[in-house]
Amino acid sequence: MVKWCWLLLLLPGALWAQAIGGYSAGCQMNAQALPGSGPGFYVIRSERQRYYGQPQMIHYLQDLGLRVSQAGLPPMLVGDIAMQRGGPFAYGHRSHQTGLDADIWLRSPPDNPLPRQLETIAAVDMVDHRHYVLTADFQDKQRQLIALAAQDHRVDRIFVHPLIKQAMCRSYGESPWLRKIRPWFGHSSHFHVRLSCPRGQAHCQPQAPVPAGTGCGAELAGWINDRAGEITAGPRAPWRPVLPKACVGWVKP
Repeated sequence: MVKWCWLLLLLPGALWAQAIGGYSAGCQMNAQALPGSGPGFYVIRSERQRYYGQPQMIHYLQDLGLRVSQAGLPPMLVGDIAMQRGGPFAYGHRSHQTGLDADIWLRSPPDNPLPRQLETIAAVDMVDHRHYVLTADFQDKQRQLIALAAQDHRVDRIFVHPLIKQAMCRSYGESPWLRKIRPWFGHSSHFHVRLSCPRGQAHCQPQAPVPAGTGCGAELAGWINDRAGEITAGPRAPWRPVLPKACVGWVKP
C-alpha cells in the first residue's frame, strides 16, 4: 500500500487531468483532443495542433455542438484551444495555456463544410472598424450561438468585441448570463470561451469573479467610448510568462 501511495505522488500527471497555473501562465496534464468533427461542430486549423483541452472543455464543446445542432444553427467552427501540454504559444494568444480556453468563430459557415475546406476558411470580421459599427454579417444566428455558449454553468466568461456585447445586451435585455459576456478588443471575428477551474483542481488559478449585473450599463459604455484598444502597433513579441514549477520541463520554453 505504501508503495502505491509513493507512485501516486511521483506520477500525478499520468493519472488524472490537471489545469496548472493561470490562463496566461500555466500548462495542462493529461489533456484530451477534441475530435475533428462531431454533431454541430468542426475543428479548423488542425495543423496547428492546438485542439487539446481539459476534459471539461472537450465535453463542453461537444455539448454545445449538440445544442447548436438541435437549434438548427450551422455547425460551429472551433479554433484554438491549447497545445497538448499547454503553455504559451510560439505566436498568437497569451492565454489558452491550461486547456480551459477555446475560440469559436463568428463567421457564417456553409451548412455542411467539407473537411478539405476547413484549413482554408477565412475569418469574417463582424465589425466595420472605420465606422465602428457591426457589419451585416452579424445576424441572429451569431447572437444565438453566443447565447447558447454562455448559458452553461461551466463557463466563467466569454470575450467578445464591445460592439458585439452591446448587440447582445440589446437583444437579451436583463438575462442573467449576460454578465459572463465580457467586452474585449480583438474579438470581432470570433468569441473566446473561458471555463472556470474544475472542481478539485487545487493547482488551477481562477480569474477574479465577474462583477455583478449584466455589464450592459456604464462599464460597457466605457468600452464603446474608448476605442484606444482598436489601435494596434503590429505583431507582438511571443508571450513568455514565468510558469509554475510543475510546468517547468513539461512544456517547451
